Amino acid sequence: MKLGCTAKTAFVGLTVMGYLTLLGFSSAPETPRTINIVAKRFTYEPDDITVKKGEPVVLEFTTSDVAHGLKFKDLNLNTRIEKGKKNELAFTPTKTGDFNGQCSVFCGSGHGGMRMTLHVTE
Repeated sequence: MKLGCTAKTAFVGLTVMGYLTLLGFSSAPETPRTINIVAKRFTYEPDDITVKKGEPVVLEFTTSDVAHGLKFKDLNLNTRIEKGKKNELAFTPTKTGDFNGQCSVFCGSGHGGMRMTLHVTE
């Protein structure tokens, strides 16, 4: 069977992609999972999130009352959430466990109780 130039190119491309996949390389970067979070005095909604280790994640924050923040000390993550703006925190978890985050910008009398839990599973 004779293959035309286009068919040969497609066959070689598919063969190389298959080989790279077997070696653990992906053909395209993984699209991050976006999670929308509303920060307001003195809570995050949702305040309990589960993600997978190695899965790219974007936490997309909004607030309509005052500036807030979120810091996960054990994950070396920290962001400021500005009033009236969409604020993003992009990361890829590299370890599993339950991680406690807290507001990192003083936002009033209940600031100390403003917390979020991030569960990272296999």
